[in-house]
Amino acid sequence: MRLEKLLSGVALTGRTLDGDVELSGISYDTRDIAPGALFVALPGYKTDGHKFIREALEKGAAAVVCERAPEEPGPWLTVADARAALAALSANWFGHPAREMTVLGVTGTNGKTTTTYLLKAMLEGVLGARVGLIGTNQNMIGEKSLPAHRTTPESYEVQKLLREMADAGCTHAVMEVSSHALVLHRVDGIPFRTGVFTNLTQDHLDFHKTMENYRAAKGLLFRQTATAVLNLDDEAGRFYAECVDCPTFTYSENKDEADLTAKNIRLFPDRVEFEAVTLGAISRVKLPIPGGFTIYNALGVIACGLTLGLPLPDIVRALGTARGVKGRIEVVPTPTDYTVIIDYAHTPDALENILTTVRGFTPGRVVCLFGCGGDRDRSKRPIMGGIAADLADFVVFTSDNPRTEDPRAILEDILAGVGESGTPNVVISDRREAIRWALANARAGDVLVLAGKGHETYQEIDGVQHHLDEREEVAAYFQEPGNR
Repeated sequence: MRLEKLLSGVALTGRTLDGDVELSGISYDTRDIAPGALFVALPGYKTDGHKFIREALEKGAAAVVCERAPEEPGPWLTVADARAALAALSANWFGHPAREMTVLGVTGTNGKTTTTYLLKAMLEGVLGARVGLIGTNQNMIGEKSLPAHRTTPESYEVQKLLREMADAGCTHAVMEVSSHALVLHRVDGIPFRTGVFTNLTQDHLDFHKTMENYRAAKGLLFRQTATAVLNLDDEAGRFYAECVDCPTFTYSENKDEADLTAKNIRLFPDRVEFEAVTLGAISRVKLPIPGGFTIYNALGVIACGLTLGLPLPDIVRALGTARGVKGRIEVVPTPTDYTVIIDYAHTPDALENILTTVRGFTPGRVVCLFGCGGDRDRSKRPIMGGIAADLADFVVFTSDNPRTEDPRAILEDILAGVGESGTPNVVISDRREAIRWALANARAGDVLVLAGKGHETYQEIDGVQHHLDEREEVAAYFQEPGNR
């Protein structure tokens, strides 16, 4: 592609070359740059792409996009924001694939993954559509699964995935949209037909610093959506309802003024049931995913479907055949008279939700095993320690992904929130050892919640990812003689 065509919509602050250069591609990582490519030097938090400009040129880069041009002469294109430029360049390179599909975005602290999976199931069930998905667990093109390395990839990967979806015949794409992605321009230029907001609870304050900044980051989604679907039971949802510029559609369990409400709610160990009530229509929903928070996920999906003009009975019928998501209140098969559940809960609100949900169908003790991630928001650690001590009957404090932090220091932060609760507990920093201890000491009727890892199949220690799949750990334990 010619440089001038690639630069369409990119605001340059300076340039040292004309637009006749033919480019072979775009790269922001010198490890995979090809000769003739355009290198975009992204500012980072651990390193800065500007440091690798010379390496990119030595590897054959045809030109460099950067915020600060080096002093020596070179093929420079300067911009005010390299990340915003990368988003525009990537959309141009891949031919704006989002314009060829109906794209739906889901943002919020908790519930994004399950909501996107339910949206995909709803669209497939009602429309028979081929649907793409971008999210935490995996990326999907129809039924084809691709690995995912972060909730919302860098803008180049987002556009590449959208192009693959469009070329594969996808008419719709659903996407988890993280606050990081919105602030860092990873989804710039994507025209979302509907944006769904789930909730806002404390998380990522290491990045956003304040809850006000976090709320503002999530709200950026609604600057590029045709319609905002908002949870009216959440304070941030009510805030957005008052200030977003696009039309809104609200949902609620508690507020009759919402456009969609849930009535006559019933919770079961294997499902939830409720009546979805909207203007001029009512349908009984039976969703085979347990948990009170499932009601909110379902309401967001139903509301989204209604904004697309889909009939309520058809939406409800499709949701009735939907299935849960790996690592979200996932029951692990065991040859025991107690139950083991894996859940991704890694925020205070999510941990409270899963423990409250499990309490509703546990005849014995609720046993919670969890830790907190390293190099992330430290302020939530004692909060989560307090929640576990308040809501569980026994707590196994252990590690999550300590990353570059000392696991013992993380545990000290968590334990600071336990106070004088008196809840029995044990501290075992090695997560594998902690799981084995919990399995060995569980009693009949207990529900053991392994919280925090969910779908993840690794543990990051000292910057290195080590394989750790909790399903495998549980299975391996019961394969040993004497543990069946």
